[in-house]
Amino acid sequence: MIDFSVPASVTALAEEIRQFVTEEIIPFETDPRLTAHGPSDELRQELVELARKRGLLTFQAPTRHGGREPSHVDQAVLYEAAGWSTLGPVALNCAAPDEGNMFLLNKIANDEQSAKFLEPVIAGHQRSVFAMTEPGGAGSDPGQLKTTATFDGTTYTINGTKWLITGATGAQVWIIMADVQENDHGPSGATLFLCEGDTPGISIDRVMSTMDRNYVEGHGVVTFTDLRLPASSLLGEVGSAFRYAQLRLAPARLTHCMRWLGAAARAQSIAVEYAQTRTAFGKPIGEHQGVGFMLADNEIALQQCRLAIWWACWTLDQGQRGRHESSMVKALVSEELFKVADRCVQVLGGIGISDETPIGMIFSDIRGFRLYDGPTEVHKYAIARQILRTERQRS
Repeated sequence: MIDFSVPASVTALAEEIRQFVTEEIIPFETDPRLTAHGPSDELRQELVELARKRGLLTFQAPTRHGGREPSHVDQAVLYEAAGWSTLGPVALNCAAPDEGNMFLLNKIANDEQSAKFLEPVIAGHQRSVFAMTEPGGAGSDPGQLKTTATFDGTTYTINGTKWLITGATGAQVWIIMADVQENDHGPSGATLFLCEGDTPGISIDRVMSTMDRNYVEGHGVVTFTDLRLPASSLLGEVGSAFRYAQLRLAPARLTHCMRWLGAAARAQSIAVEYAQTRTAFGKPIGEHQGVGFMLADNEIALQQCRLAIWWACWTLDQGQRGRHESSMVKALVSEELFKVADRCVQVLGGIGISDETPIGMIFSDIRGFRLYDGPTEVHKYAIARQILRTERQRS
């Protein structure tokens, strides 16, 4: 039986996180260091220190690394509270891509790699990137990977171009996906590598202009030119990158959903307050059926999304892989929360597209959520394949 009971300790922590975000982080939403390319690293560091002082930093980390190691369902409650501001996850060090990278490194990094690459990210001292997406290459279909790694028996030499690499500028911990070419010294195939951001051969060409501005330092275009890495830079086994990526993606899809649920709930809260105080045609606009129905549709959607997230998280907590479930939830939640944000803009009218409230920013940022970790169409494609595969097995 599915059990969605939330421990009192988790509820209390969520309330503490929500209070922290409301009181200490929301005021930074108008800080000039929140730029068109996202918060600067200087702003991130200031926010991280505020969370550190409150004892809330990286609350999701494993206990062996000083975190609280909440279950997936517990995370759903806590991340929603963190997402009340788009800067909340940045401050609490549970934002993408660092959150997903920490999860992956905790699973497959060896002890030496954990000490060098994982622990500084958990501590909030360094940022990380996951360099997979390519122009005309790997993306929703990682099988189109074009970045290559040649191996001479001692050193891997990586060449290729990546783009939409979130947080590339200033990041020190790099996870790079490259296709190890056939060689006489060992196995080949898509592989993950770990290295430092200042390693010769990594060039950040530019930061892309995008609709969203909630990720630290935005999204970069990166070129690898004869990037030489020793065999000790291998993250896991050669040829296992796709399997490791899926290990990372199922929970990461859900944490995206959790954070954006918090942001959408904030937008709804602002819209409700506005609908109670703004009048038109002799009464508050919320009492007009057109506006009231939009608010009702939002409330229904928010609860549907919340329960769907909890269901998929419960599945993971039972030890299942959750790929099918997380795809269904990502497809549902990303579409529904975008509609919620859009209706909130509509309720506020002209003020909704301004920066007088955070709703316009939430709307622009949440549009990208429909693409993060796979667009809706790719998830539906995977869901359909699973349905057909299951039916064939039954027959």
